[in-house]
Amino acid sequence: LFRSLCLEEPPWVPDRECPRCMQCEAKFDFLTRKHHCRRCGKCFCDKCCSKKVPLPRMCFVDPVRQCADCALTSQKETEFYDRQLKVLLNGATFFVTVEASEKSETMICRLSNNHRYLILDGSTHQEIEVNRISSVKILTEGFTPGEKDIHTYTSLFESQYITEGGNSRATGMLLQYKPSGSEDFKQIKFISSEDINSNKKLSASWLAAMHKAAKLLYESRDQ
Repeated sequence: LFRSLCLEEPPWVPDRECPRCMQCEAKFDFLTRKHHCRRCGKCFCDKCCSKKVPLPRMCFVDPVRQCADCALTSQKETEFYDRQLKVLLNGATFFVTVEASEKSETMICRLSNNHRYLILDGSTHQEIEVNRISSVKILTEGFTPGEKDIHTYTSLFESQYITEGGNSRATGMLLQYKPSGSEDFKQIKFISSEDINSNKKLSASWLAAMHKAAKLLYESRDQ
């Protein structure tokens, strides 16, 4: 997906290295004061760094000063934290298949409270480091991987390839990652439970939240 959902605060550009606004190039003086964007750490004048919005990925709950580009990204992330994150933390039940195995296991999948692991609980227990996930494919009803209605986010750290299909209900997910201590990719398949309608709806909501997280973190991968 995925770097961690948490971001470290950036180092601020030293005052001596920014005599002008890094956006409009206005010269700083007694009247034109400089401000640092909390998200990117760059120097801006008041006009170019006037937005104050929450920055939950850096644990700023109260609004903080950000430049226009960073503020837009943070606003999108705040919507995710207010809605989809709770769904991921609560978890949902799936039939989970590892690699090419013919056996699947019923497991509850959820995001850990520190947002760093995907936790799978069933007759076995597994934890997948979020920052070692390389690709996520959301499977939608009535289609197989590779067809037109698949939401695909491939190699989110290493390439800029991204496609997005229609709005059919999500029924499963293919997740590729590198286990801790290994450089070999491993794939896990998640399929919504078919026997309980309410559970199927919950699983679809969880997959939609994963889809949103993948898109959000892909778009902010360079920040």
